[in-house]
Amino acid sequence: MEDRLRSKIIEENPIGKGLDAFRASFNESRGILFTSDVGSGTNLLGDLGRLISTVNSGDFDPGRIQPLLNAALSDSSDDTLIWDQVYNAVTESTPPRSIPASTSQTPWVHKTSSIVNTSEHHKNIDALLKEELGPIYVGLRNFHATYFGGVAGLETAAEAVFSECRKGSKPLFDEGWSAWPQPAGQDNVIKWFTGIIDELAAFAKSHTSVPTRQRRLLANPNKPIDGSVAQRKMGVGFVNSSSDRKDSKYHWSQILVPGELKSNPAADNSSETRYDLGKYAREVLAAQDTRRFVLGFTICGSLMRVWEFDRLGAIASEPFDINKDGRRFVFTILGFLCMDEEQLGFDPTIVTLGSERYIEIKRNDRTERLIIDKVVLRARCIAGRATTCWKAHREGDSQTPLVIKDSWQYPEREEEGELLRKATDEGVVNVARYYYHETVRVRGEVDNIQGNVRGGLDITEATNYGPDESVFSPSTRTAGPSQKGRSNSTAGVKRSASRIGAPPPPSKRSCSAPSTEIDSALPNRVHRRVILRDYGKPIYRASSRAALLAALEGCIEGHESLYKAGFLHRDISINNLMINEDQGNLSWPSFLIDLDLAIKEEREGVTRAKGKTGTRAFMATGVLLGEVHSFMHDLESFF
Repeated sequence: MEDRLRSKIIEENPIGKGLDAFRASFNESRGILFTSDVGSGTNLLGDLGRLISTVNSGDFDPGRIQPLLNAALSDSSDDTLIWDQVYNAVTESTPPRSIPASTSQTPWVHKTSSIVNTSEHHKNIDALLKEELGPIYVGLRNFHATYFGGVAGLETAAEAVFSECRKGSKPLFDEGWSAWPQPAGQDNVIKWFTGIIDELAAFAKSHTSVPTRQRRLLANPNKPIDGSVAQRKMGVGFVNSSSDRKDSKYHWSQILVPGELKSNPAADNSSETRYDLGKYAREVLAAQDTRRFVLGFTICGSLMRVWEFDRLGAIASEPFDINKDGRRFVFTILGFLCMDEEQLGFDPTIVTLGSERYIEIKRNDRTERLIIDKVVLRARCIAGRATTCWKAHREGDSQTPLVIKDSWQYPEREEEGELLRKATDEGVVNVARYYYHETVRVRGEVDNIQGNVRGGLDITEATNYGPDESVFSPSTRTAGPSQKGRSNSTAGVKRSASRIGAPPPPSKRSCSAPSTEIDSALPNRVHRRVILRDYGKPIYRASSRAALLAALEGCIEGHESLYKAGFLHRDISINNLMINEDQGNLSWPSFLIDLDLAIKEEREGVTRAKGKTGTRAFMATGVLLGEVHSFMHDLESFF
């Protein structure tokens, strides 16, 4: 049928003398320039357009269209033969357009940190947060042992405090909490919760096996908390406070453990509940520059659940009824009141001494102390690279600025520090120069999510785990460490397992579908640290238009220098182009930063990283459509 239709169209639209001018021109020049194809179109016109646009490429084989040329140049060729050769030419010369993410690129993913506006409205955040967190595993039986097991004396203290709660003629607990409100509306539960926390804290202070800390419950769901871009309120939570005033104003930097209260027990399984808590966790992580993860809790009716948010997403404990398992409730609350900063998720490698913060590194066989001057950047996200940058200087040398950059990278991805070191050794100009890099270690182990932050928790034990519903294909699972708390965990443990509970992928996501092979293992992220010896400010803060244009030129020169050294940047954006207008600063006058997504031009295949993110507003159109990232895409991002 299709062949008959084609023949009819050819017969009704003869070429006639349409090729006479071409034949005459060809006979005069006896030559033609050919170029390579870039893919197939949706119809013949599209394929012909691509074939015509292949001018000037040295890779194209003229032999592929020789039959078409012969037919077109022949005075005796009929129209059917010419059109047959046209179809043959576009079929052979323009192979189907490939989407290379599964073989040569890492798929792009969206994060809440990629939002480029100043409002952060719920309509913008909610959908991205859902995608960012991905599958959330709940019902993990060893959750409490992992996150609370390392609190010294907690088990004994919880037993003693719960025993106190059951004493007397009017015990606090007797087949349930005696003052538990009916109905369990939010205001009534907050009032009860505030009172019981005060009682438990008082009992705990009299028990010497558990340390007391300056913390209290914040329970003012109608009062916004300072420090967020959009106005945000939090149901309840534990705060770091030296003030006894309950009406004190708080900042997200003071929130230690965010919480959410719902009157309906059915809300325990509601996505709204977990994403509400997730928004609080995002604010906490954004406001606290040394926070590695955040613990939180939900109480829905009398059902309580504990949550953990980190750079991979979120996981949760089993739910328990606080009126039936009062001892676990006491254990949980005392844990929140008594955990040290590392157990709450703060980075112990950044030391606070008085008003000064510092890190120590071993460089050239010498220990150096780097004093942190200020936070330069803190990504506003939960899951992702979560890049944090600080301006710093060597102790005793405050005139030479350094930049400390922490991020959470897929272990499969090349280390940015190695790329920077090689680029610096190659003499690349106008790119931030290497000073030092390391993989951060906590408790003597590599700081990663699966093995260290999550203590090797086995997500296959989650109540919502199921291979048939997974986003990622199942693979061989590696045996993990025993569940004895994170302090005894083995770093670097990765479990290959299916992931479920994730929302379906958005229909307009600007990345190619990842391959089954790449996504067969549960992802992990590793905490890496890079130190640079160039410091500046983003190019958009230039003092004048002339300065901005000069800086832009310098950054393009830096990209060219980097490319000639064999590296492709792949993340050109307004925040990665820097300018230095400080005459006393010996850094480059303008330079590129952030080689997180950079690759060696000669690399073969994909890195096996689960995804990559970038500044969407500056991505080249071709990259958004799935094309292999080239230096031309980077140049497009510049402009």
